[in-house]
Amino acid sequence: MASVHESLYFNPMMTNGVVHANVFGIKDWVTPYKISVLALLYDMTASKTTLPERRRLNKLILPLQQGPDLTLVQFLKTVEECCPQTAYAVKQRLQEMADGELKDMEYFFSTLPTPFTAFDSEAYKTSVVGLFMRHMLLAYNKLSFSQVYKLYKSLQLYYHSHYAKPADGRVCLPTLVADDSDMDLTSTEDTVGDRIDREELDTTLLESELRNDNTPSSGPLSQKQAEYFLARQAYLLKNDENKALKPAALQEELNNMLKFNPDFAEAHYLNYLNSMRVQDIFLSAHGLLHYFDRLILSGNEGKSNGDEGYGRSLRYAALNLASLHCRFGHYQQADLALQEAVRIAQESNDHVCLQHCLSWLYTLEQMKGSDSTVLTEDSVKMAAHFCLPYLASLGIQSLVQQGATQGKTAHKLMDALKDTDILHWKHSLSELIEISLAQTTSIWRMYGKSTMALQQAQLLLNMSSLEQVNFGVHQNNTEAFAVALCHLAELHAEQGLYSAVSDILQHLKEQFPPHSQHAKLWMLCDLKIQFDRHMNEGKYHLAEPLVTAISALNKTEGLYRKAQVLKALNRSTEAYSVLQRLQVHCERTKCTEVVIRVMLSTAELHWESCGFSTALPLLLQALALARQHHLQSLASETILHLAFTQLMLGVPEHALSVLHEAIEPVLAHGSVMDKGRALLLTARCQMAVAGFRPNGQGQADLPLAGLAVDTLNEAAGYFSKLNCKERLRDVHYLQALLHRSLGQTSHCHKSAMLFRLLDQELQSPAPPVSMRL
Repeated sequence: MASVHESLYFNPMMTNGVVHANVFGIKDWVTPYKISVLALLYDMTASKTTLPERRRLNKLILPLQQGPDLTLVQFLKTVEECCPQTAYAVKQRLQEMADGELKDMEYFFSTLPTPFTAFDSEAYKTSVVGLFMRHMLLAYNKLSFSQVYKLYKSLQLYYHSHYAKPADGRVCLPTLVADDSDMDLTSTEDTVGDRIDREELDTTLLESELRNDNTPSSGPLSQKQAEYFLARQAYLLKNDENKALKPAALQEELNNMLKFNPDFAEAHYLNYLNSMRVQDIFLSAHGLLHYFDRLILSGNEGKSNGDEGYGRSLRYAALNLASLHCRFGHYQQADLALQEAVRIAQESNDHVCLQHCLSWLYTLEQMKGSDSTVLTEDSVKMAAHFCLPYLASLGIQSLVQQGATQGKTAHKLMDALKDTDILHWKHSLSELIEISLAQTTSIWRMYGKSTMALQQAQLLLNMSSLEQVNFGVHQNNTEAFAVALCHLAELHAEQGLYSAVSDILQHLKEQFPPHSQHAKLWMLCDLKIQFDRHMNEGKYHLAEPLVTAISALNKTEGLYRKAQVLKALNRSTEAYSVLQRLQVHCERTKCTEVVIRVMLSTAELHWESCGFSTALPLLLQALALARQHHLQSLASETILHLAFTQLMLGVPEHALSVLHEAIEPVLAHGSVMDKGRALLLTARCQMAVAGFRPNGQGQADLPLAGLAVDTLNEAAGYFSKLNCKERLRDVHYLQALLHRSLGQTSHCHKSAMLFRLLDQELQSPAPPVSMRL
């Protein structure tokens, strides 16, 4: 990055013509602030700075030149952050001019080393710095004596306002005594007629200060400065929303701009983006429609593309309107807007626009819950035909997502993602690389491979962006990063690392404020983690209120957790009714994961009425579904349920052999709760196979009983990590029985005491150990 900014200072080829237009095509003035920038450039050339300081200063030059005028306090603070020594030298130079006489300012301009007068100047003639110096010197030399005097007085006021602030504490930019137009580059005589013409042509806009988002507007903006402000805010909204102005403050600035210039198309577009931040459908549609109206009326498209520009704006306006309605869930309006965009694109034979329409069409079908595989495949083929790698890659990623829900094998999906990754790196599509990594993380979690999911999430979070990043932005506020961080939070919660979960969620809340587009992701993640924690700890009264909040964000998750709470509160009839309703809904929407979980919860309800044989068909159906869709974690959980059912039906040997199939993936990839439940069930099967009887009758297999004791101790460690006291009470109860059967009196008394303490603390009757997994 440093070499690029150094090129802007020294290399004329980096200007690409844009700087020429900004400097000479738009009016500008010699202001005290611009003199401060010249002083900065003077001292950068004269003083000796380290290479890191020089790089930081070079990166600062362009924002200082193109941005709105700053107060001296803000200017010196900005420079001081890069190089304190240079900031002090600039302040001293300004003080010499402000506290001296007019000849001191004259001397400064006469001795300013420019690339046109000094052969040893570091700045090239046509570089950004060289053009800026030339522009300022030409403007200064055109000033009459009275104008130079007014400029000097303004410089004094600008400098001394650094020390003398108004009573209300607000720092205001000093204004010239006479009109600013007197110091226009094209001005030779300040005639009244010329001033009136210039005032009519030069529409000034209000500014917000460049680096202090909390301060109000404090002066006029030129057209160039307004464009810079809009470009900067739009860039920040895309890459790092937290560094942009707050929605209300930005809206106020935009309203001020549009009040002075209602036909400012870019301001309407930024208004659209700002309204999207707060999910305001009315203002979003209003801003978007006004943007395309002004774009067409201004004739910019027509000038650049002939008569075709008018139709191009219309079809892309319809396409953007369709995407807006898609985002807000207005599928009928989105469908109508898409049809309009397709019609206009077909009339104009615009294949690129048609491909975008086709991409949104299969996206819309997915949102409706319809099968869009054929549409997606057609979109990928046509995008590849027209050499549109971005759309082709998006289509392949959509196919991968559909394949994951339809039960495709992991190696096929990963091969497809690998092919798209090659395309991404070839064309430097960093946004799609991030989406691919987030999608891979989600697929591994769905398959139950938590270690692989953790690796992919960390890979995404530690990846450097391929895009050029300005304004000190770290590109980490995209949906892909939000998804990866939510996965990380859930993975840490599954392992009982709640302090790390708290840190991750705090970062998510700071990076994605509640009003932002992707805030719902971490909100739902936070609620689910809290719910699971309360359920594990047996605090059902705290888990129940969370169901309403979860339902507001995701109705399916809310219904499933409502059934869990009702089942835990022994309201089996209500829980069964909710589960049946949820199963019908999920089978219709093809949400296989939730269907399997509903089947497992329904089987647990059958256990409560001792209907173990009734639960077997449900469990076998759930196991077949899990294996068909390669959902290893759900398959392992289903096997645990089958083993428990077999144990209750009196065949512990079969249950233990079935457990050996599931225990390895559970211990490798399962949550702490799953590990503890699996080990507790294993210990109970070992006790049953060993011939253990609670009443002490019969002869138990001592080696196997000892193995059961070790298994229970390991399970107790997992439950302790989650503070799961109800499960710990069950473990201590079984330990006490085992130790008594083995004649280990001291261990028996210890386990009995721990059981008694937990039983008194919970103050609730312990459910029969034989009735739950």
